[in-house]
Amino acid sequence: MDLGLKDRVYVVTGATRGLGNAVARELVADGAKVVVTGRDEERAAAAAKALGPDAVGVAVDNADPEAPARLIAAARNAFGRFDGVLVSVGGPPPGFTADITDEQWRTSFESVFLGAVRLARAAAAELEAGGVIGFVLSGSVHEPIPALTVSNGLRPGLAGFAKSLSDELGPRGIRVVGVLPARIDTDRVRELDGLSADPEATRAANESRIPLRRYGAPEEFGRVAAFLLSPAASYLTGIMVPVDGGMRHGF
Repeated sequence: MDLGLKDRVYVVTGATRGLGNAVARELVADGAKVVVTGRDEERAAAAAKALGPDAVGVAVDNADPEAPARLIAAARNAFGRFDGVLVSVGGPPPGFTADITDEQWRTSFESVFLGAVRLARAAAAELEAGGVIGFVLSGSVHEPIPALTVSNGLRPGLAGFAKSLSDELGPRGIRVVGVLPARIDTDRVRELDGLSADPEATRAANESRIPLRRYGAPEEFGRVAAFLLSPAASYLTGIMVPVDGGMRHGF
């Protein structure tokens, strides 16, 4: 299938590693051009170099109010157009309710929630019909995940914002989508498993609850997200797509 990605230009935040990087790789592989971001300038440059001439790296923090304008300008300056954005950000700190400080809540809100809202708002003002705004969220949108209290608090709210935004932007032909990973085999998930006394046993227990009986590969997530961002998904908006091997059992 031709996804229609050739020469389209996307901003992908949090793309120096993990899920954001996996999506950027799939977009470029199908002919798109990308602006990849991360907080560290060297890592952003290295990620772009690894992707080749159809990528540029920009060091920004999603929580920075100036980030949206910088990233959209970077897309237009480097590639002459701007077709969409995928907002991905590293997961907030793990912990139970009693473990999380006010400062951790504030910092996570600025990065995970408000930063995403700002970027989506800026993108909405710049995009034309056929544009798309995507969010990498979490399975916590549908069901709380033990020991990830901050994520459980913020991700569902961001999904609600995305749904509202899809209603507002639909008449302009701009789509809004969410992608919900579960146990994808990234550094972040391995770090979470590593917090237990027996990481291997924790992984085995998690895999036993997944119908496909394994963690997903980053490229499996990346391909789904690239499709949702592409013109091939032109009649999909306001949806939250789980990429979880069947881990979510509800309809």
